[in-house]
Formats: sequence, C-alpha cells, structure tokens
Amino acid sequence: MAAPTPDKNSTHLAGEYFVAAELYRRGYSVAMTLGNAKAIDLFAEHEAQTVNVQVKAIRDKKSVGWPLTKDKVVDGVVYVFVCLNSPGEAPDYYLCGATEARALVKQYKTRGIVDLSLIKKTAALGRWGLIDDALAPVHRESGTGST
Repeated sequence: MAAPTPDKNSTHLAGEYFVAAELYRRGYSVAMTLGNAKAIDLFAEHEAQTVNVQVKAIRDKKSVGWPLTKDKVVDGVVYVFVCLNSPGEAPDYYLCGATEARALVKQYKTRGIVDLSLIKKTAALGRWGLIDDALAPVHRESGTGST
C-alpha cells in the first residue's frame, strides 16, 4: 500500500502544530484558533503577554512558496512561513513581522506569493526572537474597584 499523500488542508494544519510545538518548547502557552480563512492561527502567551501568529505552510522545497496577498497581511501579527520538508527531516521556519512579510509578497493581479527562494535570502530563518519582541501586554479589566 502506498503512503498517503497529504492534502492542502493537512499541510497547513501540520504547519500550525509544528509551530505550536516549537513555541511550547520555547516556554510559551499556545492557543490554536479553528476554522478556515482566519487572520490569526495561534496566540502565544508568556507572563500575561500575548503575540498573534499567522502560519503559512508548504510541503517541501519543490513548492514555489506560500500563497499570500498583500491585503491579507495584518499589522501586529508575526508570520511564520513553514517548509515541512520530507518526513524525518526537521521543518524550516522563517519568521517575519507584518512589514517584512508584506515586502516579501510578489503581488499579481488576482493572487500573491511569498517566494521560497526570496525568503531564503533574508535573515528570517529560525528568527524565533521575533516572537519575544512582538509580545504585547494583555488588557484586562481590574475589577478591584480601586482608584
């Protein structure tokens, strides 16, 4: 029996799980969002501070890149572009802020793509410190009644 071939949705979910696992490994608590066409895939929390993470995943280096249009890039979000690679080989993670992600998009009339060969030329590979830099305080109602 031939090994199963992952579909597009399972590739994206695998990317989300790999990124979540890497964030857990680095000391974050992680919440995953559910559904299709969402702007945020993960919320990473550390010491009452959170960062919004959007994951884009491709199966292997044979892929041209990750589909993304400039108008879908959201400010204040960290983008993690994941190349899953072959089974048994560790994924590659490229991390970018919104401004950098937007600049990496090759925008065409009806679609856009973040080109794998272009992102490899940046310093984005394994740049997990970007998550620490993006932490934002959680806003809470005090509820204490003090003034």
